[in-house]
Amino acid sequence: MNLYKSNENRMISGVCGGIAEKYVWDPSVVRVAVVLATVCTGFWLGIIGYIAAAVIIPNAERNVQ
Repeated sequence: MNLYKSNENRMISGVCGGIAEKYVWDPSVVRVAVVLATVCTGFWLGIIGYIAAAVIIPNAERNVQ
């Protein structure tokens, strides 16, 4: 299973939701971890990392029936 941005668990771009879906974690826990990592790294590294992930990680394909 590859890493994709989530269509269902998205707040901003779906990066945290996609990580949570891939590893079967709670999306809220992933979001809190990302916020803590961003605060602990002086904001810029976390923000740049999130933006890079949002650009690099592809969108999940929508299952339209």
